[in-house]
Amino acid sequence: MGPQIIPEQRASGSGVIISQDGYIVTNNHVISDRDGKGIAPEIKVTLNEGRKTYTAKVVGRDPSTDLAVLKIEATSLPYLIYGNSDNLQLGQWVLAVGYPFNLEATVTAGIISAKGRSIGINSQQSQSPVESFIQTDAAVNSGNSGGALINTNGELIGINSAILAPGGTYAGYSFAIPSTIVRKIVNDIVKFGDVKRGYLGVTYSPQSAQNEEYLKRAGLQDGVYVLGTDPDGGAGKAGIKKGDIITKVNGRDIVSGLEISGAIASAQPGDKVKLTYVRAGKESTVDVTLSAQSKMVQITSAEAIGDRLGVDLKNVETQRATQLKIKGGVEVTNIKSDGPLRRTRMEKGFIITSVNGREIKNVDEFAQMLGQAKGSTIELVGIYPGYSGRYSYQINLSGDEADGGAF
Repeated sequence: MGPQIIPEQRASGSGVIISQDGYIVTNNHVISDRDGKGIAPEIKVTLNEGRKTYTAKVVGRDPSTDLAVLKIEATSLPYLIYGNSDNLQLGQWVLAVGYPFNLEATVTAGIISAKGRSIGINSQQSQSPVESFIQTDAAVNSGNSGGALINTNGELIGINSAILAPGGTYAGYSFAIPSTIVRKIVNDIVKFGDVKRGYLGVTYSPQSAQNEEYLKRAGLQDGVYVLGTDPDGGAGKAGIKKGDIITKVNGRDIVSGLEISGAIASAQPGDKVKLTYVRAGKESTVDVTLSAQSKMVQITSAEAIGDRLGVDLKNVETQRATQLKIKGGVEVTNIKSDGPLRRTRMEKGFIITSVNGREIKNVDEFAQMLGQAKGSTIELVGIYPGYSGRYSYQINLSGDEADGGAF
């Protein structure tokens, strides 16, 4: 089991006062209820100065970035001003402020270890996670979440959000949400009560292994394969198509879909971003105007498997299955020149009836079995109408040679 990346406990946490009239920013997971879907029934805020306690109102929250804005009824409060997290340099000294283990206010020091990190943690509370963390080695523990990461000028450059914790406590790696994202989210929540997020309008695979298969097929190491585009979205209107591989956003190298979200997290609908992509081996850059809404492009199981294996598929109809004396199956109607199946002796017209020893009756069951497959090799067994016997093909999804045979 790999190292565990966890958010801090929900029973307590930290926050940052960002205005003299009592607006406070913290983590969404700090103010969430036990199942993480709602808000805690009561939120108390205790100030460091004077130890006065207030009942806080939740102004708004954004699970995608793990941020929330609270308001307490107070005036003339000391508050932090925003710094520019885009200007941070690796090795730069920073300070983490918070209340670890319910101690009094505690300050720890460290350096910027990395920028633009995506660790997958926000997918635990959102279907559209946004991550572009600042990684530091400043000691952060339970209770620090929602607290300030500041530079040596005392400016807020991040909100501490998660730690790498193989043993449940700090292990040398902590992650903060950059102030450029924090400022945008907070301003939207205070002004509109919700986040006005800009969207590219592209669909990609959340599975890194599957994305890597597409990249390897295209001869690339980094980038995000586009499974589909919303025709009304900015990317679609700018000419981005299914099969393109996005490699940069505003000149920043991209290796995952989460990094795309992080790169545009501080942008508003209507803003323009420069998108660099590869199509048929040629790199191009285009200006994309972000849309106000994102319509998820529905990718059918047949399209998803077809892209992955380089084939066109269709379900075998019930009447034909009865004639062939099979319970069902998936017919290969075309084998493309750039997929794993082109390296086998499989021919068009082959009907797949089982995957890795498990019987399948349709494309959806095929997709389910493919998703459950462990390792890079799968076995497809089926028949050729008009020929006796069953045929088996070993398919290596990593791109190595595969073979087949009859039995």
